[in-house]
Amino acid sequence: MRELVVNILELCGYKIFPAATGLEALQVWSEQKGKIDLLLTDMVMPGGVSGRQLALRLQGDDPELKVIYTSGYSPGMAGKDIALLEGCNFLAKPYPPSKLAQFVRDCLDGASQGATRK
Repeated sequence: MRELVVNILELCGYKIFPAATGLEALQVWSEQKGKIDLLLTDMVMPGGVSGRQLALRLQGDDPELKVIYTSGYSPGMAGKDIALLEGCNFLAKPYPPSKLAQFVRDCLDGASQGATRK
C-alpha cells in the first residue's frame, strides 16, 4: 500500500520521503526535516512508534507540520487524546487515488482541518 501511495503522490508532483516504520520515519525526518511540509501516516505502524506518537514528535520539532492520519480502522479506535474526523485530518482506507490526491492538496493549502493542531 505504501508503494502505491508513494507512486500516486509522485505522479501528482510531490517529493516523497517514504518510511516503512515509525523509527525509519524519525530517521528520514532528521535527514530531511527542512524539506517536509506534511506527514501522511498510518495510525498503526510496525516498529514500536504509532502514527500519533510520530506526529507528536515531529510537531515538537516543527509545530507547523501538517498531518494526515489514515487507517483501515475507524477513527474512534485512536483513543481520546486525538480527535480524528473523516474529511478533516483522517482519511479512511480504502480510498481512491483521486481522493488521496485531493486530501493532500487541501491539507497543504489549509483547506482542511488537517492543517490545524490539537
